[in-house]
Amino acid sequence: MKESMQDVGLAVKRLQWQHHREFNKRLGTLGLSLVQWDVLRHLRREPDASLHALAVLTFQTDQSMGELAKRMVDRGLIARVDGPGRAVRHGLTAEGEQAYADGAELVEGVLDSTLGRLTAQERTTLYELLVRATGDTYPA
Repeated sequence: MKESMQDVGLAVKRLQWQHHREFNKRLGTLGLSLVQWDVLRHLRREPDASLHALAVLTFQTDQSMGELAKRMVDRGLIARVDGPGRAVRHGLTAEGEQAYADGAELVEGVLDSTLGRLTAQERTTLYELLVRATGDTYPA
């Protein structure tokens, strides 16, 4: 059987949906949502990211990212830091670092239960194909 592009797209969406449901379920045990953990992850990778950059990286609007950042500051997960110009910048607190690390273990467990079924070469090929299909230039 030759899979249609719709079949392939649906398979990608099903895996994404499965991951999101399980990520939220497991991260919820830490009092985190997937979006909050994703902000922590991106701040670890790009500590100087502006709120706008974080919104783009986490698939949110600038307004929703601003509201989320405020709640995360109030929880002690992130803190405002001095940056160039008027751009609002944030950094991880010690509590945010710990929440990221705890969440990363849970996220890895979810991914291992699905993508872990593939060989290392198959995961590399899948990654390369997905990057090529999206035209993504974001580093691994």
